[in-house]
Amino acid sequence: MPTTSDRHALVLGASRGLGLALADELVRRGWRVTATARRDAGELGALADESHGRLAVERLEMTSSDELAGLRERVAGPLHLLFVNAAIDRGDLPIGDVPTDVFTEVMITNALSPLRALEALRGLVVPGGTVAVMSSEQGSVSLNTEDGYELYKASKAALNQLVRSYATRYADDGHTKLLLDPGHNRTALGGPDAPLEPRESIPSVVDVLEAQAGAPGLQFLDRHGETVPW
Repeated sequence: MPTTSDRHALVLGASRGLGLALADELVRRGWRVTATARRDAGELGALADESHGRLAVERLEMTSSDELAGLRERVAGPLHLLFVNAAIDRGDLPIGDVPTDVFTEVMITNALSPLRALEALRGLVVPGGTVAVMSSEQGSVSLNTEDGYELYKASKAALNQLVRSYATRYADDGHTKLLLDPGHNRTALGGPDAPLEPRESIPSVVDVLEAQAGAPGLQFLDRHGETVPW
């Protein structure tokens, strides 16, 4: 088991919101972190400047297979944690009113691209390391009992199903595999009226990551470490 200062995490999608809070919390706990942003690093870059070399920033458009391949070449492993955080929301239309191009955009960003990222980067993760994806209770089919946000819910359910297929395909790779529900947070995606603040909820998410390190199989857990029903 590496010491805290030797642990290396790669966090994809860290320019703001939950990903930014995650990168910051890992650094606070002594991890060495490589974090990605799509364009201007902004606040993530400022955190890197203050991190005494423990946070490095890379640029990545996760929907680009070429950029994923380039990141794979630039990131020096080994990794003890690969964390994929990616989601967009394009409004609350009933699914019959969603334009085809919007449906495609959301599904590519929220479901396909995270799996492409796992496939491209999993080889950097050491045996016993963790591969985690930011999911949502909104992706739970059994908990879908209220109207609204049909496309976003479908994209998260698709993400969960694809990660489950991934976990089946790589059942013997020695990686801990997690889908994590961080709760409803005040972010650009979650909106200003959400009950949680990322810098309050993300430490609990990291607690779960650290507690589950080395656990076998795939789990879908909330920020308290409780199982979320599929």
